[in-house]
Formats: sequence, structure tokens, C-alpha cells
Amino acid sequence: MKIDKFEDIVAWQKSQILALQVYDITRDLKDFGFSDQIRRAIISVSNNIAEGFERRTDNEFRHFLFIAKGSAGEVRSMLYLARNLKYFGDIQVEGMLTEILIVSKMISALIKTLK
Repeated sequence: MKIDKFEDIVAWQKSQILALQVYDITRDLKDFGFSDQIRRAIISVSNNIAEGFERRTDNEFRHFLFIAKGSAGEVRSMLYLARNLKYFGDIQVEGMLTEILIVSKMISALIKTLK
């Protein structure tokens, strides 16, 4: 299957949905440094998928996918911290952890197809 635009990439779509969830869940959080960092990390996932795709070479796309995957790891790490700090409920955190792990695996699959 040929992908014509980054909006068709399921990992990009899922990371956009997750970004909306992160923005919603951090809306009233008083720890502005934490909320800013997790927001930047989740946005980095979809933005790097998009930017890499638009570069139009497999090598550059793969490079940006690795960055997106790293940002997904950062989001996961921050979700664990949020749970430990009791910023978010366990059910919220578990749902988002599941989703970001799925996105990370999708990114890994994309990377493998570009090798």
C-alpha cells in the first residue's frame, strides 16, 4: 500500500487523538512545567511523523520516525510519573499507556518497512 499523505498514516492519526486527550487531561493541572513537557512530547510524535513523511526520502522519513518513537517513550515515562504523583487516575493513565505503546509499535513497523 502506498501512502500518499501523512494524514493517512494510522500512527499519526492515533497520536493526534492521544494529543487531544493529553491536552484535555492537563487542562487544569497546576504543575505547568509537567503539563508543558508532556504536551510537547505528545505533539512531537505526530509532528515528526508528518515532517519526516514530507521530506520524501526513506532515509529522512526513517530518521524522523526514530525521533517520533523517542518522543513516544518520553510520553510513556511521563505518564508513569503522573500516575505516581497522582496527577491522573490509574484508569486514565493505563488507557493512554496502552495507546502510546500501540503508536510506538506502529512507528517501529514503519521503520522496518523503510530499511
